[in-house]
Amino acid sequence: MADPGFVKVAQVSDLRPGEMIGVEVSDQQVLVSNIDGTIHAIDDMCSHAYACLSDGELRGKEVECPLHGGAFNAITGEPIAPPANTSVRVFQVQIEGDDILIGPPNS
Repeated sequence: MADPGFVKVAQVSDLRPGEMIGVEVSDQQVLVSNIDGTIHAIDDMCSHAYACLSDGELRGKEVECPLHGGAFNAITGEPIAPPANTSVRVFQVQIEGDDILIGPPNS
């Protein structure tokens, strides 16, 4: 049973290593990625400009914004290439069987 505040967004079997998807959780856009077999979740909106990171490219742990090429660490949410200079939020992730559940952002 999922903890309160967690929402099923996908299945692990649908997200192979190196893949990412954009989902909506409680009116928030969230990027869910599979990095080396571990599921991670960060804001899907670039902190530099209004663009969905899920429309960009995932290379290892780095997700590149499709608008201006800024990049973020898909695990920590930290900016790693300009013009991005502000971190994005990291969301809590739970795995139950094959279900990916996303919870509130880490504080």
